[in-house]
Amino acid sequence: MSAVDPKAGREANDSKAVIEAAEAAVADIARARKETAKVIFGQETVVERAMVTILSGGHGLLVGLPGLAKTKLVDTLGTVLGIQAARIQFTPDLMPSDILGSEILQQDDDGKRSFRFAKGPVFTQLLMADEINRASPRTQAALLQAMQEYHVTIAGHRYDLPAPFHVLATQNPLEQEGTYPLPEAQLDRFLMQIDVHYPDMESERRILLETTGAKEATAKPVLNAKRLQEMQALVRRIPVGESVVNAILELVRSARPGADDSPMNKYISWGPGPRASQSLMLTARARALLDGRLSPSVDDVLALAEPVLQHRMQLSFAARAEKISVRDVIADIRSRIG
Repeated sequence: MSAVDPKAGREANDSKAVIEAAEAAVADIARARKETAKVIFGQETVVERAMVTILSGGHGLLVGLPGLAKTKLVDTLGTVLGIQAARIQFTPDLMPSDILGSEILQQDDDGKRSFRFAKGPVFTQLLMADEINRASPRTQAALLQAMQEYHVTIAGHRYDLPAPFHVLATQNPLEQEGTYPLPEAQLDRFLMQIDVHYPDMESERRILLETTGAKEATAKPVLNAKRLQEMQALVRRIPVGESVVNAILELVRSARPGADDSPMNKYISWGPGPRASQSLMLTARARALLDGRLSPSVDDVLALAEPVLQHRMQLSFAARAEKISVRDVIADIRSRIG
């Protein structure tokens, strides 16, 4: 009688558990997307990428003109995912304490004075940082440090942020007067840059008909914070094939200066680091789960190349003179992979 390999049995049980958990997660995600679609019209790609960002456990940078439902999207996602949402309007006079909170001197009934920490709006689970580039670098840095470390330190005391904690920040790509562009090192802390475009004709028709009447559709909670964290943990357990790993490495490394002899490569001033590879790995897994698949493909990597890489690259002056954009360079790299 042949002996049974206990390791093989454990691996089989683990695979079965992942499959069962993935099937349950796919059903929950489908319900969440359906509920979101009741309120957000014609922005399927934006909604998908925002959900991928959150499922991957990261933060997103929404870039688009005013009036394209960026605020409504964040509010709706907070409702549908069952997590607490808050919004901060960034202005040049906003101080770090306006975001993080501050210590307040209080006096009890006996006349004894003491300091009490009053938490700022950053103590939420889904934070919308509206027009983040309008705040001073000092205020930007305070938020971005919280995004990276998931806690704040006030007067020597550490205060942990709620879990899960996600930031969806917005930027207006046109109106740049009086703004403070985010430094490259801070841009890298955003998992993806999500471009928000105008809706198509049919979607805009729905917006007209369904948002200007006596009643307006509202979303209902589908998940909760605990369930969302379970799904985020599941994303990290989804297996990734060797071809997908190779595609990620080839894509990210080709986006660095001097990586190859492509005519486009000479326009790259600096490119993405290993954090971009990590972001692509996580987001490819999350996108596969969002589509009801148990493993990501090279197509997932190619689809996410632009939102993951574009804010992590800088082109030379020669590229600007020849009107070559970051998207052009990424498109060239994508065409040589897969």
